[in-house]
Amino acid sequence: MPTWITAFLDATPDRWDVARAFWTSVTGYGLSSHRGADQQFVTLVPTEGDAFLRLQRLDSGPARIHLDLHVPDPRAAADGAVALGATELDDLGHVVMASPGGLTFCFVGPDGSHRPPATRWPGVGAGEGHSSLVDQVALDIPMEHWARETRFWSELTGWAARPSTDEFSPLERPADQPLRLLPHRLEEPTGAVRAHLDLATSDRAAETARHVALGAAVERVTDEWTVLRGPDGSRYCVTDRSP
Repeated sequence: MPTWITAFLDATPDRWDVARAFWTSVTGYGLSSHRGADQQFVTLVPTEGDAFLRLQRLDSGPARIHLDLHVPDPRAAADGAVALGATELDDLGHVVMASPGGLTFCFVGPDGSHRPPATRWPGVGAGEGHSSLVDQVALDIPMEHWARETRFWSELTGWAARPSTDEFSPLERPADQPLRLLPHRLEEPTGAVRAHLDLATSDRAAETARHVALGAAVERVTDEWTVLRGPDGSRYCVTDRSP
């Protein structure tokens, strides 16, 4: 069972500067110093609580989300994940894995214990303002992988699956974890599993307007969430879930 989960926003080289500027503005967090052999990693640092969002500059390939699972023993955790159906891709001190449906994730050492609170945004004029928080990673799963992938993530994390609809099967997040995991069944019959971030907010219209002002574009609006695409190429959602 992971002691902490970090989401990595993996940006393409041509949108690296845009990704850093956009996500610091979206979250209200600061940036750590850059690290890595090519200065390709940076952490979004909340004003309160421990970091759970990081960015990576890719060498190639499309923008994506991957997860770091923080565990006491990455090697042992990787061996256990292989037994559950994962594939080991590389061992770099941190162990790079792929889920049965192809979603990249890593096992890394322990880090973090204090979940940050929501960020409060001032209102316009006499408005009282609203709050928001990145609080969920949706696992976008084509139909062929649905049963196996949902079972895999529940067994890997030790979080019980709570079926709610034919489309969603949320996992029961422990109180001290910063991110929920939401298996989401796509209507696509086949393809690789991928992921996107979800934000919770107390005012979806105001939060959406804030994102649009930062350069995001609205793609779709439903009764419970709004799908946006950031200027860095990432697709994500703003939801009515309480932050």
